[in-house]
Amino acid sequence: MSQQPYSVEQVANLLGLHVKTVRGYVRDGRLKAVRIGKQYRIAREDLEAFTGHPVEPPVAETVRRSRHVEMSGIVQIDAIGREEMTRLSNTLLAAVSVRPYGDGNLRVETVYDEGRASMKIIILGGLGDAAELIKIINALVREHP
Repeated sequence: MSQQPYSVEQVANLLGLHVKTVRGYVRDGRLKAVRIGKQYRIAREDLEAFTGHPVEPPVAETVRRSRHVEMSGIVQIDAIGREEMTRLSNTLLAAVSVRPYGDGNLRVETVYDEGRASMKIIILGGLGDAAELIKIINALVREHP
């Protein structure tokens, strides 16, 4: 057998059936399976014989997923006035919309609490893009202490 045998759950998903239905087919002898411990395993060849046509392997067997890494973070800036907050917010939003960051999934939101003179910048996106944006924030905040 060249491929790993299917579990009852995998067969149920492939055929769009309930797990109990597949177990019933196995117990009735309509679907050939091997019992390993308390579980059944079904060979691809036996599944194809049961369905009468070739069975597409599960996605995990055919497609390798590429790794995707994202981050979410909050930068808090205290003692910032409304005017400076507006300037900083507009600069960051413009930087994200104009510059083609990585896969285009870098997102920025800002929240300002006027009573506390506190600004929060929420960053969501790829690690490299987020790091670049944090460098921009750092440079802009250091300009206006």
